[in-house]
Formats: sequence, structure tokens, C-alpha cells
Amino acid sequence: MAHQPYRFPQARIPERGSGVFRLTVRNAMARHDSEMKEECLREDLKFYFMSPCEKYRARCQIPWKLGLQILKIVMVTTQLVRFGLSNQLVVAFKEDNTVAFKHLFLKGYSGTDEDDYSCSVYTQEDAYESIFFAINQYHQLKDITLGTLGYGENEDNRIGLKVCKQHYKKGTMFPSNETLNIDNDIELDCVHLDLQDLSKDPLDWKNSSFFRLEFYRLLQVEISFHLKGIDLQTIHSRELPDCYVFQNTIIFDNKAHSGKIKIYFDSDAKIEECKDLNIFGSTQKNTQYVLVFDAFVIVICLASLILCTRSIVLALRLRKRFLNFFLEKYKRPVCDTDQWKFINGWYVLVIISDLMTIIGSILKMEIKAKNLTNYDLCSILLGTSTLLVWVGVIRYLGYFQAYNVLILTMQASLPKVLRFCACAGMIYLGYTFCGWIVLGPYHDKFENLNTVAECLFSLVNGDDMFATFAQIQQKSILVWLFSRLYLYSFISLFIYMILSLFIALITDSYDTIKKFQQNGFPETDLQEFLKECSSKEEYQKESSAFLSCICCRRRKRSDDYLIPIN
Repeated sequence: MAHQPYRFPQARIPERGSGVFRLTVRNAMARHDSEMKEECLREDLKFYFMSPCEKYRARCQIPWKLGLQILKIVMVTTQLVRFGLSNQLVVAFKEDNTVAFKHLFLKGYSGTDEDDYSCSVYTQEDAYESIFFAINQYHQLKDITLGTLGYGENEDNRIGLKVCKQHYKKGTMFPSNETLNIDNDIELDCVHLDLQDLSKDPLDWKNSSFFRLEFYRLLQVEISFHLKGIDLQTIHSRELPDCYVFQNTIIFDNKAHSGKIKIYFDSDAKIEECKDLNIFGSTQKNTQYVLVFDAFVIVICLASLILCTRSIVLALRLRKRFLNFFLEKYKRPVCDTDQWKFINGWYVLVIISDLMTIIGSILKMEIKAKNLTNYDLCSILLGTSTLLVWVGVIRYLGYFQAYNVLILTMQASLPKVLRFCACAGMIYLGYTFCGWIVLGPYHDKFENLNTVAECLFSLVNGDDMFATFAQIQQKSILVWLFSRLYLYSFISLFIYMILSLFIALITDSYDTIKKFQQNGFPETDLQEFLKECSSKEEYQKESSAFLSCICCRRRKRSDDYLIPIN
């Protein structure tokens, strides 16, 4: 009998029509769909974290947002420079008029303010002469002024001067006998002098009972009046002129009763719409060109706002897909660090900048058309938006490893720096309150909390040290010794210890980032998922954490909706 070779039992293949066959096919199809879904998600994530240039090389996608941001930087900066030059003329006109008013209405003004007040008087005769001098100068304004000034109406719709005096209700005082009897209730008396009253004999109103001042009861005398002016220098810049209303106030302050009356002059200038402007030439045409330019800036910012908002929405959708997939496959949630990677802070910064630019441009157009006069709000909006636009340029430099150190160092050191500043701030506030209460009566830089904080901050930066030591008054030996101990301890503590530790925190973060760039960053769940290789193609590992240069396969048009445009 011939030897028969051993035959292994063959696996039983389910018949095509059986239930086992259908179940096997469904399982194979389900695994295939799951693998395709995972591969599609991985490619979408890799594409999302690419730079604009890498996206163009991978899919020939034109970086519209990058080009739009470059154009916006040029447009917004040009707009800001033009507005700054126009605003500079406004500021110069206000300052020049304030100096002119001080020379016109303050008797004996030297051209330089003595302190926070303009000038001072020390005798009753000088006080009367200064008050009457301001009134007479107002009456003769049109004959003596060099500017384009005219009389304006006050709050009561009256043209003229309003003179008010504050004084204690009644009282008697005999310093030689050290006797004082006074009612501390304050009375306010006012008189209005219009142009007709001033045109009469000056002795009529000078000898009135109102101007008989009892200086031991007098607190202050306030002279207020309104003037109108037109700024003609804007015509040379081919802009429409502005009409101004100057609310001027002269205060003779005698609250201290120290024998010295301080004279304060304040001028609040408000821009109003000119009622009737007839200017011939190219000024009106130039204004129209500026309005068209501002409208174009608004359109550019709107386009940037829409694109960045769309990118954030698509990124949130991609984030939701990844969270659901990760939870379904690995049965655990994604860490917070990976979740925040989908929230692009630069897009949020651009959106805020675009909103501020749009609002500021609208205000600028209204100001240009003389419908609004709020220069300050417009300056804040345009200035801040331009700052954010230029800061946003760092985002594109961050795609290059050599320029990315600053961004990564700031991100790594910010939490530690904030905690450190919170602790150091407690010590700083303690020194601020202590210096204010102890050194305030003996040093000009410690008179109030604001100046104390500014003085200490300048000392931390090494500014004005000798003057701070030298200006302390030596009226009290105890306070003088305390000031030395106070200043030496503050400077030693903050410069040699706190400031050094502050720099060390940032240096430590910088060294950590440099090591990560050389040896590789710690990998998170998202990075490990992006580096996984499929069974059909290999993906090269890059040193950068997210900016991987891959050779993306050409997608079908039906799959375009899966790609978030970053």
C-alpha cells in the first residue's frame, strides 16, 4: 500500500449566501471605513498645522490670509500716520492757544509754570490787580490778540465773564491774640459781567461790594469765560479747518491761607462743527480721497475678520472630530494642552484688531467729515489696532525655528512670571504705602500714592537715584534716617534680588526651549497621533512639534470640505 502524504485540514470558507459570510464582509468593511476615517482625520490635522507655504506646496492653496494681513499692515499703518499728522496739528493748536491765553490773561506770567500752578501773588494789591487785569484783557481781546479768536457763549447762553468767589460764611480773626471765631459753612457768590457792563466806567464794577474781598475768609476766586477760534493751519494740509470752543478758567486759590495765592489757568478746548464753510480749491477733493481710502481699509479689515472667524469655526469642528475619535478609539479624553492647540490665539488677536480698526476708521471718517470731534477715542482705537497688527506679524515669523524662540519663551515663562509678579507686587505695595505716609510731607516725589509708585518704579530701573536721595528735607533727623533705611533696603531688595530672580525665570525658560529644539519637544497625544504611520505610506518625522512637512496626497473635490483652512 503506497504511503499517502498528510493533508492539513482546510479552513471552511463560508458560502456566499450564508449569514457568516455577510457578517465577515460587514466587519471587514467596518474596519476599512474606520481606517479610512482615521487616515482622513490624520491628514486633516497635519494640513491644519502646516504653515501657509507648506499648504501651498502640498495642495497649491493660495495663502489668502497671509497676503491680506500684509496688505492690511501697509494700509493700517498708512492710515495711522496720516491721522497722527492731522492729530498733531490739533494738539499743537490747543497747546499754542493755552500758552497765548496765559500770557494774555495772567498778569506777570513769566512763560513757565511755577509748579502745578501757573503763577502766584503775595499781596492784596497784587491779587486785586491780577483779577482786574484778566477782566480788562477779556474786554480788549479783539484789539490785542494775534489769533482768530472771538467771544463765545457760556452755559447760560450769555457772552461775558462769570466771576465767582467762595468764602467762609462769617467770622473774625485776631492772630496777635490767638483768637479765631469763624463759621466754616462755605458761601458761593457769583456775578456776570457782559460786554456792556465792561464798556462802562471800570470804577463802577471795580468798586462794587462783590470785589471787596476779606482775605481771611476768602477761599478762592474763579473767573470763567468762553472763547471761539478757527484753526486755519489745516488748510495748508488740504484739510477742512476746525472750529474750537475754549472753556477758560482762572482760579485764585487761597484755601491754605499761607500768604500765597496760587493762580491756576485751565483751558479745555472742544472741537465743534463749523456752521458755514466756504473754501475754494482742492481741499474738498482731497477730503474725498481720504474718505475713500478709509472705506477701503474698512473693506480689507472686514475681509480679514471674515476669514479669521471662518478659520476658528473650522478649527473648532476639527477639534470636535478629534475629541470624538480619540474618546471612541482610546477610551480616554484628550488632555487640555492638546485641546487648546486648536484655538489659534493669533486669529483672536487679528479679530480684535480688525474690530478696533473698523470702529476707529468709521470715527475717523466722521471726524474728517466734521460730524464728530472725538479725537481721543479714535486715537486709542487706531493706535491699539495698529499695535496688535504689528504684533501679529510674529505669528508668521514663528514658522521658522530660528525666530520662534521668542514666542515659545514667552509662552513657557508667562505663568511663572505672573505668579512671581503677584508675590513681588505685595512687597511693592507695602513700600508704596510706607513711603507715602512717612516721606510724603518731606519729599515731592512721595506726596501722593501715584507719584510714589512712579518714583519707586524708576528706582527699580536705576533712574533718578541721586535726586531721590538728595531732595529729602532734613527738617527731622528721625525721618531722614528712616528715608535712608527705606531707600537702601528697597533698592537692594528689588534690584539685586527680585529683579535678578525675574530675569532668571525668563532665562530658565529660554534654556529649556533651546534644549527642546535640539533634543525634541515632549510629545503629547496629538503629536503621537500625527506621527503614526499608515500601512500604505510613511510619514517623515520632523523636529518641529506641529509644522510637519508632508507630501499630501491629492484629494478629490468631494473631500475638500474635510480640510480646515488655517
